[in-house]
Amino acid sequence: MLLDAVNCPADLLRLDPDDLATVADEIRECIVEAVDANGGHLGSNLGVVELTLALHRVFDSPRDIILWDTGHQAYVHKILTGRRADFATLRTAGGLSGYPSRAESSHDWIENSHASTVLSYAHGLATAQESDLGERRRIVAILGDGSMTGGMAFEGLNNLGHSGRDVTIILNDNGRSYAPTVSKLGDSLARLRINPRFQRQRSRVERLVGELPVVGKDASRTLDAAKAAIREMWEPTSFFENLGVRYMGPFDGHDIAGLEKALRNATELDGPVVVHVLTEKGHGYEPALNDTVKRMHDIGSIKPGSYTAAFTEALIKEGETRPELVAITAAMPDSTGLLAFNERFPDRCFDVGLAEQHAVTAAAGMAMGGLRPVFAVYSTFLTRAIDQVNLDVGLHGQPVVFCLDRAGVTGDDGASHHGLLDMVLLTKVPGMTLFAPSSYQELQQMLHDALDITTGPSTVRWPKTAARQVGSEDVGSGLDARRTRVGSAACILAVGKMLDAAEAAADQLATEGIDVTVWDVRVVPLDDTMLRDAAAQRLVLTVEDGLRAGGVGSLIADRLQEMAVDGECDRPLVRTLGVPTAYLPHGKPDQILADLGLDAIGVAAELRRCLAHLDS
Repeated sequence: MLLDAVNCPADLLRLDPDDLATVADEIRECIVEAVDANGGHLGSNLGVVELTLALHRVFDSPRDIILWDTGHQAYVHKILTGRRADFATLRTAGGLSGYPSRAESSHDWIENSHASTVLSYAHGLATAQESDLGERRRIVAILGDGSMTGGMAFEGLNNLGHSGRDVTIILNDNGRSYAPTVSKLGDSLARLRINPRFQRQRSRVERLVGELPVVGKDASRTLDAAKAAIREMWEPTSFFENLGVRYMGPFDGHDIAGLEKALRNATELDGPVVVHVLTEKGHGYEPALNDTVKRMHDIGSIKPGSYTAAFTEALIKEGETRPELVAITAAMPDSTGLLAFNERFPDRCFDVGLAEQHAVTAAAGMAMGGLRPVFAVYSTFLTRAIDQVNLDVGLHGQPVVFCLDRAGVTGDDGASHHGLLDMVLLTKVPGMTLFAPSSYQELQQMLHDALDITTGPSTVRWPKTAARQVGSEDVGSGLDARRTRVGSAACILAVGKMLDAAEAAADQLATEGIDVTVWDVRVVPLDDTMLRDAAAQRLVLTVEDGLRAGGVGSLIADRLQEMAVDGECDRPLVRTLGVPTAYLPHGKPDQILADLGLDAIGVAAELRRCLAHLDS
């Protein structure tokens, strides 16, 4: 394979056009093979093969700073920057990250798996490079058109235009984020996508205007006004240039020679420049092109029996009886389980693009108007909008329901995708009710109960892992906790999916003559009956799959201490188990939890240790 001889970007300079075409094909084969084995993001990477080759032939990475938004489109970049031999380890424990990683390579500057941030990074880095301490490195920021639906991208663009910093901005326009892109700018880009004469016609008309005879003291101003009027005819040129950012394009994103010429021309211009590149998501791979929903953005799907599947079923059921119920997604209708709801109620499902902050405040407005909005979003992405949750929803007491998928330790996507902050943050929002289901059936009951709450916001949060199936006798209801085991040696209070580990630990301990009480916490605010029962024990162990510091276990410990101070009980020893305050690497969720002592073996061992301490 020619690709085997490409160990760094400089090796690309020796390749002729035919060799580059061959390397592009080999890269696609390499990506398909790795993603087929380990999962990951396929369509977006297949679409940027030629673009990435052109980038690394024009710019001198890592001397030139190349930034990716979002980082899941950087697989080709990884292959070309010395990680080809390890690419088969993509997203495996101890292997390559599915995103750029500063720990992996000097070619990676930002991890950046949360969209719309790259232009702010670029502005900051360009400011540093142009300072007295700078080295005058060139800054290159690649972002997808989907990222342009996020407000932070516009903030960065505005400040780049205002500052005039030298940044080459490559707008990778494939008409899609996760699903098809939702934005008016996206509509404008789409119109250009089907109008290849755009740049040629605009240049011709402006040249003709420039040749018109204009006399008098207002000549310059008159000419500028005429050109401005012409620019307004062509979207999105006027949009970018009105912000002080030059615009070039659109260019064929699969024409390496044309891309190289465009990028070299962009480097000759002063100030920020947008190079608009048209690519095809899934390019060169027929199965991806035939996927009309997401072009194999990733190869995951909603698995039968998963928590997400339970949510999909429950949401449609609730929608049938609650005409005021509406659903909101931030550009991820498929993975958050809303596609079926959208098919059933197309006028009641809203995709706002990659704009979580807007989604939350819009949901508050919908609730103020009498609707019952359900915002389905990954846990890690809701934390981008915690200010809006707190002040726009919570402060106003609006009954918005936040449905958080991928809560807790999620696994293969790494530090940025673990949903570890939601319980810490959301339990601090006044008036918030938080539900954590321990089974498929519990999730459906909890969504129903959350929708019955009209005095303030509520959250239902669930993990990516498989859901337990239980009978109706093992399903709670309302705001009550549920006791599943009775014993006198200690009490385990488990949150959400951790009930499984707690009960398995209780079974292990029972074989040793250690009988423990187990509670499914289910909901915050905490159930007083559960707390009083726990307070009667000499040892209380709490278990959760979120951050230990400031999480639900901390709330339980605080309440039990208050009860002891108030004379309601003796003060039991309380040990809280949870995730440490750290950025966890990627790996399989069950193995990560086991490594943290958050499996049955770890819970049982910790309980034995605490009992030994009390008996010593």
